[in-house]
Amino acid sequence: MGILPLAGLNIVVTRPREQAVSLQQRITQLGGKVLLFPLLEISPAPDQQALQDAIQRLPGCDLLIFISPNAVRYGMAAIRAHGDLPPGLRCAAVGQGSAQALRDAGVSEIIAPHGQSDSEALLALPQLQAVSGWKIAILRGDGGRELLRDTLRARGAEVEYITCYQRSKPQQDMTTLLDAQPHAITLSSSEALGYLGELLDNAARERLAAVPLFVPHARIAAAAHAQGWSTVIQTEGGDDGIVSGLVAWSQTQSNIGTHP
Repeated sequence: MGILPLAGLNIVVTRPREQAVSLQQRITQLGGKVLLFPLLEISPAPDQQALQDAIQRLPGCDLLIFISPNAVRYGMAAIRAHGDLPPGLRCAAVGQGSAQALRDAGVSEIIAPHGQSDSEALLALPQLQAVSGWKIAILRGDGGRELLRDTLRARGAEVEYITCYQRSKPQQDMTTLLDAQPHAITLSSSEALGYLGELLDNAARERLAAVPLFVPHARIAAAAHAQGWSTVIQTEGGDDGIVSGLVAWSQTQSNIGTHP
């Protein structure tokens, strides 16, 4: 049996712990050693009454948009506390990761972009052009970009945000990350990147200066370059994109672990 493609590589996964399991398994199966170093924690929305009130209004909506897999997880749990999705309510997702989470939750017809996973890609779909007079609800975490709401309102829709989860910063010790001697760090959000930047002192920055960051979006890549990271590799979205990016990069390395 040949050498596994990620053998000898120490790879940091910074996703929230409950969302990191699949990616960790994929990397481990390919020979990599994973350090779970969550830079975000996800928990239920603090105002559960407001969430339940908003869910009660869904039967009057034309479209329900899920902003992330977390929105699917927490949003569908809140919806199913009342039964199920209202009949005829169309569902949309910002990317294929969220769309897959919806399919796993039993939703079959989903409007979602392929390739790029962001608000811009969703807004470019033909199904979201003629929305004048529609009532649209967007399930998301606390805060975030306003582009989706603002654009849909400009197209004539009535738009409501529904906060179904919240994000927070876990307590992390950079010594743990540095002691792992990482060869690569994976990041899935600008928020996680921002928190990583807050954790780094000058000495840590110097030690990690040559470590590549793997990110799934040009916006995160631009923020990483602005933060001073010299090697930023943009991948496709989801586990497949990250793993493919890691494997392609590892094949270019000749001085790590068991790589030839």
